[in-house]
Amino acid sequence: MNSGLEGKVAVITGGASGLGKATAREFIQQGAKVIIADINTQLGSQAAEELGPQAHFVQCDVVIESQVAEAVDFAVAQHGKLDIMYNNAGIVGPSIPPSIADLNLDEFDRVMRVNVRGAMAGIKHAVRVMVPMNSGSILCTASISGLMGGLGPHPYSVSKFTLPGIVKSVASEVCQHGIRINCISPFAIPTSGVVDQMATFYPGPGRDWIEKMVHGLGALRGAKCEEIDIAQAAVFLASDEAKYISGHNMVVDGGFTSFKQLNLPMPGQIV
Repeated sequence: MNSGLEGKVAVITGGASGLGKATAREFIQQGAKVIIADINTQLGSQAAEELGPQAHFVQCDVVIESQVAEAVDFAVAQHGKLDIMYNNAGIVGPSIPPSIADLNLDEFDRVMRVNVRGAMAGIKHAVRVMVPMNSGSILCTASISGLMGGLGPHPYSVSKFTLPGIVKSVASEVCQHGIRINCISPFAIPTSGVVDQMATFYPGPGRDWIEKMVHGLGALRGAKCEEIDIAQAAVFLASDEAKYISGHNMVVDGGFTSFKQLNLPMPGQIV
């Protein structure tokens, strides 16, 4: 089946590792050329080398708008266009969330700058070069933490609640230029970064235990959420197969946020 990515040019922020790298690999396998835009020069260079000649790395801190603009301009200079902008870069903030009464607003601002302002910068500069083409697909990484309270630290959750709203707001404008914008809300995935972070407060059991624990949180029996699941969702939304999908939040969570079951007592039990 033709994925619609053959010959397309993509920029992926936070593309040096985790979901970003997995998506870069999948995009390339589907025929795209990918610019990996990441703050980590060592991992970014390694990722581009590993993924081959269809991948290029540019250093990019999404908090610095000029660097986001430069990543977009690099794609256009190298390949003559930008078809796909995937705003994937993000941070969680504190591993152990404090009470809201103890919230460090400087830390809150830091998370919002990366997760929200960084995404807005990516959207802004992607639209700048996509409007003359009257086409383009923009993606953002949201989260199930942006669908239900209590699934993540307050700064992270608030930032991820914001992204589907951004997508709907921007879709209202860019549709007139033939540009689509969507986001993906993944379930928890034990990427290397997530495992490293969780190991700070689960220091004893080891990485394998943490991975099994995260996978065990899911609701869909017989399956687990993996990086490839998000990468394939991104391929679909970025491709021509999703040509009439815009303003949408694709939730990839095995039904986790679809329901909350009642623990009903059996007949005769005291309640």
